[in-house]
Amino acid sequence: MRSRSSTEPHLDRLIRRDQLDAVRGSVQQALPVNALLGLASFLVALHSGHGAAGALWFSASTLVNGLRFGLCRARCEGLAIAADGGTVFGEVASRSVDRHLRLACLAALLSGSVWAFLPILCDGYTAPQTLFYLTITCGITAGAVTHGIAYARIPICFITPPLLSVAGCLLAVGGFDRTCLAATVLLYLAALIRSAIATERGFRETSRLKNEATALAEARKAAHASASALAEEMRERATHDGLTGLLNRAGFVQRAEERLASGAPVCLMLLDLDGFKSVNDVYGHTTGDRVLIEVARRIRAAVPMECDAARLGGDEFALVYDTTRVIESPSALADRLIRTVAEPFESFDTRRLGMSIGICQRPADSLTHLLSCADEALYAAKHSGRNHFRLFDEGLRTRLEVRRDCERDLSQALAEGALEMWFQPIFGRDGRSVANLEALVRWRHPVHGWVPPADLIAAAAMAGLTESLLRFILEQTCGMLCALRDRGLHDLSVAMNVSPREMAQIAVDEIVLGRLRVLGLPATALEIEITEETALDIEAVQGKLLALSRAGIRMALDDFGTGYSSLASLRQLRAGRVKIDRSLVTGLTEAEDKRGLVQAVLGLGRALGLEVVAEGVETADDLATLQSMGCPFMQGYHLGRPQPAEDILRFLDARPGADVQTQLHLRGA
Repeated sequence: MRSRSSTEPHLDRLIRRDQLDAVRGSVQQALPVNALLGLASFLVALHSGHGAAGALWFSASTLVNGLRFGLCRARCEGLAIAADGGTVFGEVASRSVDRHLRLACLAALLSGSVWAFLPILCDGYTAPQTLFYLTITCGITAGAVTHGIAYARIPICFITPPLLSVAGCLLAVGGFDRTCLAATVLLYLAALIRSAIATERGFRETSRLKNEATALAEARKAAHASASALAEEMRERATHDGLTGLLNRAGFVQRAEERLASGAPVCLMLLDLDGFKSVNDVYGHTTGDRVLIEVARRIRAAVPMECDAARLGGDEFALVYDTTRVIESPSALADRLIRTVAEPFESFDTRRLGMSIGICQRPADSLTHLLSCADEALYAAKHSGRNHFRLFDEGLRTRLEVRRDCERDLSQALAEGALEMWFQPIFGRDGRSVANLEALVRWRHPVHGWVPPADLIAAAAMAGLTESLLRFILEQTCGMLCALRDRGLHDLSVAMNVSPREMAQIAVDEIVLGRLRVLGLPATALEIEITEETALDIEAVQGKLLALSRAGIRMALDDFGTGYSSLASLRQLRAGRVKIDRSLVTGLTEAEDKRGLVQAVLGLGRALGLEVVAEGVETADDLATLQSMGCPFMQGYHLGRPQPAEDILRFLDARPGADVQTQLHLRGA
């Protein structure tokens, strides 16, 4: 009965659902006509003396009509699901539709069977009322086919019994005219059946086109929604950090630029975790990621809703907000953030983790300027120790200007030879004999005067001149080694400092060893001092340090006692010397806790066969205390200040018969 075989089961189910829906509507429209024609038939029967039979027939017809009406009104899960919209029309709904179609066919067959008993009201179409009943039968069957265009089985089930009944009665009566009429009735039945099948085909085709168009529209709508969702997701990914859900650097820059463009007073904070690298090293990167997620959650929960929070990368976070919309002062907010991050974590020792914050709320020309100021404040906060914040102030503004000028002018200074190398002696236990020299870079800026070595190294890194600065220091150090050998002072070595950036970014081993070979200098004449910060990332520099150590260059660990040094790092670095940081030496005589720490380092040196140098000897009392503790080497302004190469060479030339300490004080004053 189907117009075409559907290649898509889902589409075929939707067509059958449309058929059932249409059948229900057409049957409910046809039943009143069926009832009226039945009533007319009963009245004719009553008038012709067949009242009892007519009443029985009409009762049966009415009962069946009521049944059919009830079926049309009964709940069908398939129709209910389709009406809800957006729900997949599946197997369960399809079976419900098919069941209701079968019940509708059976009800139509039952109704047609009742009409098949119409001949009992006219004596088998022999009574004078025969024409009336034949007309009624033809009309009701034609109407059934006319209304039942959606599902051919239902009108066929209804019209077949009464028309076969008519043909059978006419044939039973006999006679040429009745036989011809019976044949005509059968032909009429065939025509109605053919018409019902044809109209169902048309209905199914129309339903198919409608459902395909609906499916296409829904598909386009779904595709549009999916594309919109994907575009939104891509925008989210482009502006948000995948690990923490905070804004990423691009998103932060966008929001900060919008705030600056609005003209409102803006406060920017840069937040950097203290000790996060140690967490990664000890507990692994998986735990490190969980820590970053938790820190981000704490930051988001601690700051007002008006703040934009971001993770700029690694363990660096940022906040930007309009100060007119946040009542809390930047200092109070920073202090609260530090305390929030310092709260215990479940998976590791919280003493390993802290936070430093740099704050800038000064008017800025651009976001770049604002970030530079906040970064300067963060740099100052980190150098103040763990869990500190710093507001960008006039002092930091001056320092930032100095650093920028240094970055701008350093290249020219290197090219013109404006940098100098000074040398500070390291003395033996007696405080008079020179054990070796330490090379210290100096630069007198034409505007800002003497530039601190740390700022000089930072400026070189920012200006991309780290390698150029290293080569300059190496060249001057080697020049001093050559001068010492020319004077027969083969017993003196010279130490040069190597910064963490140089060690990680430059092939220090190749540069140093190559230059020593060119000049014919022994590797044992050179010592390289590295800071504990370098030692913390041993894996990144271990190969270079190993190459230098194997060549005979002595390694010294500078600023020992202020960071996270370990026995393992000393062994991996093959350090032959450690230098006790000046913060532990200055004021040693009055500080019992410092004496205990220094004594511990001296004991460690003796146990491991390491030379120990105490830096920062500023007074005679500190010198005497160190000597009494058995410190083998010492360095400091009380013993001798750094001096240009010419001055230190003149001092060394006069060394055999001179008071070393007195001469150095006189020359360095």
